[in-house]
Amino acid sequence: MEFPGRIAIIGGGSFATALAKIALESCERIDWYLRKASVIKDFKQLHHNPRYLTSVHFDTNRITFHSDINKAIEAADTLIFATPSPFFKQHMTNVKVSLTDKFIISAIKGIVPDENMLITDYLRLYFNVSDNQMAALGGPCHAEEIALERLTYVTVACTDMRRAEALALLLSNHYVRVTCCQDVLGVEYATVLKNVYAIGAGICHGLKLGDNFQAVYVSNAIREMRSFVHAVLGMKRDIIDSVYLGDLLVTAYSRFSRNRTFGTMIGKGYSVKTAQLEMEMIAEGYYGTKCLHQINEELRVEMPMLDMVYSILYEKADSKERVEKLALTFN
Repeated sequence: MEFPGRIAIIGGGSFATALAKIALESCERIDWYLRKASVIKDFKQLHHNPRYLTSVHFDTNRITFHSDINKAIEAADTLIFATPSPFFKQHMTNVKVSLTDKFIISAIKGIVPDENMLITDYLRLYFNVSDNQMAALGGPCHAEEIALERLTYVTVACTDMRRAEALALLLSNHYVRVTCCQDVLGVEYATVLKNVYAIGAGICHGLKLGDNFQAVYVSNAIREMRSFVHAVLGMKRDIIDSVYLGDLLVTAYSRFSRNRTFGTMIGKGYSVKTAQLEMEMIAEGYYGTKCLHQINEELRVEMPMLDMVYSILYEKADSKERVEKLALTFN
C-alpha cells in the first residue's frame, strides 16, 4: 500500500477533531479512536463531536469509530496521536498490539509527565518505534481557526524527508499550507516551550503590563527557546521559522490560547487549582513547565523565563514580584 495508507486519529479533543477534518479533505475514510463509547454514540447521531468544535460537521459514514485503542491501531497504517500530553501515558498502557509496523505522527504539544520525555522518545523506548517511523507536527495551528478554515501553516518534522513530503500532500488543502523539516526534537521541544512562555505572557497580561512589555517579553522568549533547543540538538535551524517563532506568537497572543488564558487568570490572582477548574480545559504548559524545569536541571541552560513561570506555578511565588525581577534582565 502506498504511504501513508489508512489513517487513524487517536484522541477526541479539539485538535484531534481539527486533524480529522483535515484528513477527510484528502482521505476517503478514516479510523478514529474516542475513549468513551457514549461519545461515539452521540457523535454518530449529531454528526459532530459532541464536546469539541461542535460547528464542524462530519460525514460519519466515512469514519470508523473505535472505543478500543488496539482496534484503531490495527486498522490503520499511519496513526496521528492528538491526545493531551498528561493523558498520553494512560492511553498507551492500554496498547497491547505492536507499533513497529506503523507510522506515527505526534501532534501532541507536550511532554509525558513523570517520564520527562518527548512523545517520540517515549515511543522509541517503550514501543520500539524507529526514528524514521515517526514525525512531529508543529506550527501556529489553533484548532478553532482550522474549524473556521482560516489560512493555517503547519510543519511536518521527520528524519525521512520522502515521507515528510508525502504527509505534506496528505495534510495540504485550500486552507492548510504544509512545510517540512528534519528537526524532530527541536519542533517537539518548541511546542512545549511556547506553551510555557504563553503562560508567562498571560501572567503579564493579567498584571496589566501592556503591549509594549509583551513585545519585549516575547522577543526574549524566542531567544531563550533558541538557546534551549540548540543545547538539546545543535543542528542548523532558523528560529524565526513559523514552527518556532510563529507558534510562540500565536500561543502568546491569541484569544484561543488556553495557556495564555490560564496565565492571565494566574496574573489576576487566581490559584492554580481555581484557574484549572474554571477553564474546564487543559493548559498543557502547566505540566510542561515542571517537566522542562526538571530536564534543565541536567542541561543547565540559562532559562530565567522558564524559572519565573515555574516559581509562580509550583512554588507560589508572587507573580508581580517575579515578573518585575525578570523585567530587569530584558533588553
